[in-house]
Amino acid sequence: MKTDKGGRLEAVPSDIPRDELTVRRERALLVSVELPERPWVGSEPLEELRGLATTAGANVVGCLTQRRERIVPGTYIGKGKVQELVSLAEAEDADVVIFDNDLTPAQTRNLEEATRIKVLDRSELILDIFATRARSTEARLQVELAQLEYSLPRLRHMWKHLSRYKGGIGQRGPGETQLEEDRRLVDLRIRDLRHKLDEVEARKAREVATRFEEHTVSLVGYTNAGKSTLMNALTGAGVYVEDKLFSTLDTRTRQWHLKDWGRVLLSDTVGFIRNLPHRLVASFKATLEEARQARLLLHVVDASNPTAEHQVDAVAEVLKEIGCASKPTLLVLNKIDQVRDHASLAILARRYPQAVEVSAAKGIGLDRLRTAVIAALSADFVAAEVETAASNGRVLAYLRAHAEILGEDYDDSKVTVRCQLPRHLLHHIEGPGVLVRFSPPEVT
Repeated sequence: MKTDKGGRLEAVPSDIPRDELTVRRERALLVSVELPERPWVGSEPLEELRGLATTAGANVVGCLTQRRERIVPGTYIGKGKVQELVSLAEAEDADVVIFDNDLTPAQTRNLEEATRIKVLDRSELILDIFATRARSTEARLQVELAQLEYSLPRLRHMWKHLSRYKGGIGQRGPGETQLEEDRRLVDLRIRDLRHKLDEVEARKAREVATRFEEHTVSLVGYTNAGKSTLMNALTGAGVYVEDKLFSTLDTRTRQWHLKDWGRVLLSDTVGFIRNLPHRLVASFKATLEEARQARLLLHVVDASNPTAEHQVDAVAEVLKEIGCASKPTLLVLNKIDQVRDHASLAILARRYPQAVEVSAAKGIGLDRLRTAVIAALSADFVAAEVETAASNGRVLAYLRAHAEILGEDYDDSKVTVRCQLPRHLLHHIEGPGVLVRFSPPEVT
């Protein structure tokens, strides 16, 4: 509808193309280069990048791939491929080129000069997705810091970009004075964000430390592996679930009651991805604190994904980077109801014999998962006999609250409590007037 001169509504003529009446999604070209040190993953090298681009809101209109022994320093891809990219961009009326590789500022500038459209690399695309997904103040601070640290070395080329397209004087750009001023402002903002995030990190560490005596389990895994769906299935938490990459950026913790065991605190964390920007991992250190301090990690894998093995390895790399490589971990093969290639599932099961197969969406295998979690948490228990005075209410109350009591024997003013207690809580009962004797666990 539109208004005439008198302010009355009129119908829009039907011969006007419908897509001219709306804001058009950016038309994107995808580019991926395979190198000896960076081979393609799976049979569809651009499948993951397509998912990232779609999540960012782009409309993918074309793809280019190239195998090279080494990159071209100025443009990353070869001269012939640059010309092919220029022709494809013109033919498809593209708005943006997205590389599945990380580009230097100079490479980005040279490719933009050749194509006359915006060029993004993999890191910038992931940062953009994180920026649109961030909901909490903490997540927004983390993403802004990562974006500024990414853009700081690119400021000079950003100014040249503005000069080229906005008509700067004599092609010289806005000048060093403005450039240095912007660098100073960015540096000040980075310093301010780091200070705020240090406070967030300290507060998060104190919050997690208050749960030291609890049984804590953290869900980790590749993005879109089904962690949030699994959390809902186990706890009934009702957390937000969407079939898109990085739908969860903020850590959520819920109570999970295990039958004949007790309460467990289950945390859902941000998903990982291969070649996750290091600055993003560093910025999200506070968010990943839950995983760092958890007693047990549930590594959730999308078993229906053809590249599941590569995703497992990618997550292992990130866990190593945040200091969780030696953390007790239970592999959970999720989405088994969607598996088409059962041979690949069998390979995964053979490679990880302790893995548990589940379907969080259909509720398949959840009882087996609960049993496996109880067994994994129990492995950190120690069987002990604690002898103390019958009047030592502090120790006795603590044992009844945190240990599995197997029996109590009274002898005059002494009491001996036979129990199984988490090893990390032993220091709470040690002290004058308390004797702890370790014994093999009883067979029930």
